[in-house]
Amino acid sequence: MKVELRDPNIIMKLSRLGSFHQSKLSFLRSFLNEFKDWEYNRDLFNLDHNGYGEAVYSFKKNKRIYSLVCFANEIRDEERSDRVIATKWDAAFTLHDGVPDKKDIERLKNEVPKQEIGRLSFKELTLSRANKSVRVFNHVIEKLSEGKQPDLNLLSKVGYLYRTTAVYGSGKFGLADRFRIKNRDEINGPFRLEMMLVYLVRQFTFDQVNHIAHHKNPKTSVKLDKKICKNLGIGNSTGLGMAPFIVNHPTLLNNWILSREIALKKIREIKTVDKKDSDLFIDCIKNSLINITSWNTDSEYQLNKIKNLLKDLKKFLNFIDNRFDFKINYPFNQLYLWLDKETCDECIEYIVSIMMEPYNKIIEPLIKQMSSDENKYFNIPSHRTVDELRNIIEKKYKNILKIDFEKKENIQNFWFISKNKEEPRLADRFDENGSELEQPLAVARDIKKLYEKLLTTKNSLKISEFLYKNSEFRHVIRRAFIVEKFPYSEIQDNTISKDLMPIDMLRLKLSFFGALKFDPRSDKWLRICMFQGAPLPNELKNYDEQWVYRNNF
Repeated sequence: MKVELRDPNIIMKLSRLGSFHQSKLSFLRSFLNEFKDWEYNRDLFNLDHNGYGEAVYSFKKNKRIYSLVCFANEIRDEERSDRVIATKWDAAFTLHDGVPDKKDIERLKNEVPKQEIGRLSFKELTLSRANKSVRVFNHVIEKLSEGKQPDLNLLSKVGYLYRTTAVYGSGKFGLADRFRIKNRDEINGPFRLEMMLVYLVRQFTFDQVNHIAHHKNPKTSVKLDKKICKNLGIGNSTGLGMAPFIVNHPTLLNNWILSREIALKKIREIKTVDKKDSDLFIDCIKNSLINITSWNTDSEYQLNKIKNLLKDLKKFLNFIDNRFDFKINYPFNQLYLWLDKETCDECIEYIVSIMMEPYNKIIEPLIKQMSSDENKYFNIPSHRTVDELRNIIEKKYKNILKIDFEKKENIQNFWFISKNKEEPRLADRFDENGSELEQPLAVARDIKKLYEKLLTTKNSLKISEFLYKNSEFRHVIRRAFIVEKFPYSEIQDNTISKDLMPIDMLRLKLSFFGALKFDPRSDKWLRICMFQGAPLPNELKNYDEQWVYRNNF
């Protein structure tokens, strides 16, 4: 039996993309799998009694070594901010290519804590900073110094000791350009080095609280229980700064989504499912129910999504237990068809993720296809004709062409870069100034404008000739020729509409990162946790790959 890939006109709607969840394709999970046989080591730990100083952690295999260099700094409470415009942080980090010597550490000690205004070298691959969750951090130290373990209820509500406020790479601030390292097999997948940095930072946070607690009371102090460590991750607050990424990297977005869609297609095409595979699938769903109910959020929007997800998951489990037999042919296809008919988008995509759990042989080859050499597809095929371009738009942007951009609500917002906050922001076109500084992120509107222009243009005209007089359409012409080859490269929605939910864009990206427990603080930013429940570095050689579905705390 052959199953067709799902229709991009449906899947690439923001409401659907904003329902995606982590899966075996997610970068933090594939990173753990790929680095499980690397040798982990803490090479330097030079902190004073208060936990300030430097530390170095490394992953080594054969002759390749990656080293996380950490700098813990003393700052005043009023200096602590998660905004991009902050100038001081509780800790700053860089991932060094190789083993840093004393000169490297001294150089980095002067530059890394400065972050954006510092300057790194080609020896450094990624750069980050993080702030303490002060209440949780101090509570953990207090309890450990007294010989007790911290309050699990408090820890479960927060889920981390530190939260990152940015992770940089790819040549920023003097870091190594991508071309220097892009051919390394071990980091072929997307964001491998960024995931490594965050994962090692997590370990540093545990070592730091143990160290401070010990020096606070050497006679009575205990170390943070390993089970508790395991169930703490690294926090992150993500705002609109992330949203433009998925618009500005169409081929990369396509490769992420396509990998997921191919995985689903192949799983639906499995004729006979082994009992161990079906049992694993069901166990993951059942184990995940407690986790879902533990998502801590005050967001009405998210609470409603969780409520609907739980309701539909219970409905799905009841269907499996009472009305379904995995012994039939193509059971996952039948399950998907039932889900598509009977449950909400959130539940469909949640189950799609869990369907992947038994099938490493399907997933692992796909992971290797999730990067993209974007420069290959940047050039516009100027020899093509207006007629060809119009046909592409009619086929690939069917939903977009139906939008009436004469209506005020369909052009309500505009994207811009805030001078004060140095980040992308969204503003009301009719109530706020600055629309003349609009960023080229209104793809739907611009595609519609282009299409209307093409309707009054000679069919045989070459694209080069068309662009000569209509250069303002260059960015969307490029996108149209990209989507011709990459069907999942374009969001099939209006990113400037009054009804836009920007967090759908954020959730899409974060689901591929592997984020858990989405906690929207508004429709424009949310909190997440990375690596919560993940194995510790010294457990990587033999760990439960389904850790993500186990109950935390």
